[in-house]
Amino acid sequence: MNLRWKKLDSFSDFGLLIIRVGVGALFMIVHGFPKLAGGPSAWASVGRAVSYLGINFGYTGWGLAATVAETLGGLLFIVGCAHRPAALALFTTMTVAAIWKYYPFGGWDAAAHPAAMAVVCLGLFFTGPGKYSIDAKS
Repeated sequence: MNLRWKKLDSFSDFGLLIIRVGVGALFMIVHGFPKLAGGPSAWASVGRAVSYLGINFGYTGWGLAATVAETLGGLLFIVGCAHRPAALALFTTMTVAAIWKYYPFGGWDAAAHPAAMAVVCLGLFFTGPGKYSIDAKS
């Protein structure tokens, strides 16, 4: 490997911080909070995604769980606290979202974004938050 690129290995924790903050902000600000603020009707709409898993009850509760996962999970990603539980919750939420987008909305074109976010969250679950996090301090 070229030595110039090898020097960047010492910045891998900084790279994780950039990914955590960017992905966390997107989850919290763009996806989670607007749905959370939408109230029970928005939660029920989000929660209907579980019907593609054969779950046909409690849409409002499932939707609230998903919006809390996106909002709180995004915040936890940003600060690097409870990183792995947040990553697992977001991975699960995005997997359900990808399944929901895939079936009624046109296949992989519609499901690509939530599927990609599920992969990112799964990767972050295994890498951990890095040294620039609250989790690393404890």
